[in-house]
Amino acid sequence: MTLPVEILLGVYLGLLTGIVPALVAGSLGFLVRYFSGVTLPGFGVVVLALSIASVQGGLLGLVEPSIAQSPRLLVAVLVVLMLALYAHNQGDKLGAELPRRLSLTALRQRTLSADVVELVGTVGQVTIRPTGEIRDMEGYPPLPAALRQTLKTGSWKLPADLPLSELEVRLAERLRTDHDLADVDVSIDEQGRATIVAAPPSGSLSRRVPAGTRAVSIETLVPTGLARGDEVVVRTVERSIRGTVLSVRTAADAEDTAAGDGDDPVSGETTLPDSGTESPVEVPVRRSGASPGGIGRVTIAVARRDVDPLLAADRPRLVVRSRGTNREFEAFALAKRAGYAIRRITVGADGASADPRSAANVTVVAVRRQGSETGGRRHGWVFGPGIERSLGAGDEAFVAGPETLVEEFAEATGR
Repeated sequence: MTLPVEILLGVYLGLLTGIVPALVAGSLGFLVRYFSGVTLPGFGVVVLALSIASVQGGLLGLVEPSIAQSPRLLVAVLVVLMLALYAHNQGDKLGAELPRRLSLTALRQRTLSADVVELVGTVGQVTIRPTGEIRDMEGYPPLPAALRQTLKTGSWKLPADLPLSELEVRLAERLRTDHDLADVDVSIDEQGRATIVAAPPSGSLSRRVPAGTRAVSIETLVPTGLARGDEVVVRTVERSIRGTVLSVRTAADAEDTAAGDGDDPVSGETTLPDSGTESPVEVPVRRSGASPGGIGRVTIAVARRDVDPLLAADRPRLVVRSRGTNREFEAFALAKRAGYAIRRITVGADGASADPRSAANVTVVAVRRQGSETGGRRHGWVFGPGIERSLGAGDEAFVAGPETLVEEFAEATGR
């Protein structure tokens, strides 16, 4: 045969007989490096590979004795050695990179794939979306259809620099808080897809009743816009009773419920039918809805002593209390609108001799002094003009005036 044919046959025989030596060399290289941290010498790999290949070559020689006298033998030996050395190198590298202590805890510290991370400024975040159906948790009633659809179409943004285990905990806590779920289990994969197993809410009305109060339902004329959390006064013939609205349901809400899924659009509750069939008591569908008004039923949290008078009332009237206006925010808004700034400063040692009366365009609104005669303890705040003496070291003050002048005064006196 010609030389090219002999070379091709040698490569073929080398590949055929080099598979087993390569597997053995790679396995030994990995095991030795992983357990002892030592690299198996290349000379030992060569001797081992030739020993294994000689057995196979001897078997081939029994079938074809002419192979031993042909150039193809040398080519086959070179191919076997290259395969064995390459496999040993890869096994040694794998043994060096594989963690020595592999536990379930380490496996759980997986992170998200870089493809799903969204950069918002310099902070990475990921949008978690459910995958598949929202499954019911064993031992609990099935989820209502509206709540199941809400969870299935929902999405949640979370920090992307957290391991998957922490993302699962945060998403479960958010679902439990947002939807009043009795229990929830979340599993998130590297692509940001969540598998959710949830249990419907149970007893959420009792959780909304403040300590020391009782929930009482009355039928009355409901003001338009009344919603959960409003402070109201129930006026009866004999007295007025204050309380907090826990849920509202009117005739208009009942019409919406009949046309929908049976959910209370204001309080987020589902009312049990008269037949007594078992179903979840409450389903948080819409939390911030306001009542359209009209004749309806309102559940109010009142003090214990007011329960009996409220239940005995014939025709109670409902009056919504004003929460008032924060005058402090109005004052700050007016000062800012006029181009003034208000800043709190602490007088340092260098500004101890500063006299607020010397700055005509800067007004000290309030001051709290720290006197040496009281052992360094601070007195209460003194508001308004008429400050008797200069500011001392350690005094705190609120100053107002044009922004540039206030900044200069703060730099001169503050620390």
